[in-house]
Amino acid sequence: MSRIETLASKVEVRCAGQVTRIPSSCGELTYEVAAANLLTVARLLRDDAEFKFEQLVDLSPVDYLAFGRTEWETFESTGTGFSRSVEREQPSADEAAPRRFAVAYHLLSVTHNIRLRLRSYCVEGEPPVIDSVIGIWASANWYEREAFDLFGIFFNGHPDLRRILTDYGFIGHPFRKDFPLIGNVEVRYDEAKGRVVYQPVSIEPRTLVPRVIREDNRYEPGLTAARPLPVPAPAAPKA
Repeated sequence: MSRIETLASKVEVRCAGQVTRIPSSCGELTYEVAAANLLTVARLLRDDAEFKFEQLVDLSPVDYLAFGRTEWETFESTGTGFSRSVEREQPSADEAAPRRFAVAYHLLSVTHNIRLRLRSYCVEGEPPVIDSVIGIWASANWYEREAFDLFGIFFNGHPDLRRILTDYGFIGHPFRKDFPLIGNVEVRYDEAKGRVVYQPVSIEPRTLVPRVIREDNRYEPGLTAARPLPVPAPAAPKA
């Protein structure tokens, strides 16, 4: 049995009824935990001698609003990178699945030199809410502030939940899937007022990197055989 499967068997015994294993295309051990059980499971994974996940390496918020909406099936970045440009009509927040926002916790056990990922969906509503794990892993402080700033996720119990990347007057949360690509406001310097001012965005929405597929007979099977190139005639000698 591999080290990952050995760890999985221990997790499923100690956290029975609280976690559900999620298939991973990259062979990593991932479990889903309900928001109500998040702190209990996280504290167990940190403190239990068999686990000792002392370090929260990263915290990744996810917006599943447009999950599964793609032009073609692929594991490459193109499948998601172009979909927002190709599809003119994006799903609205009202069309979102009940479990739209989730947070993934990437854990490292320095003691046992092994990793594990937890995923927990936020409580429904606006803003989406989930408990802060800052009392378990202090490194969650800025990670949770970043998730609040970019995704609008509220972390219950965080001692200082403020924006960390966007400006003070920024409107909305730019990493949400329904956030307009051109933003909501723009900034300019007003000479008359002698300061920077905010105003509604004035640029026109447009696709900058469209996906283009052309029918081209050069790629027809019967026309792809290599053809000999014409040999140029030798140049006439100079007088």
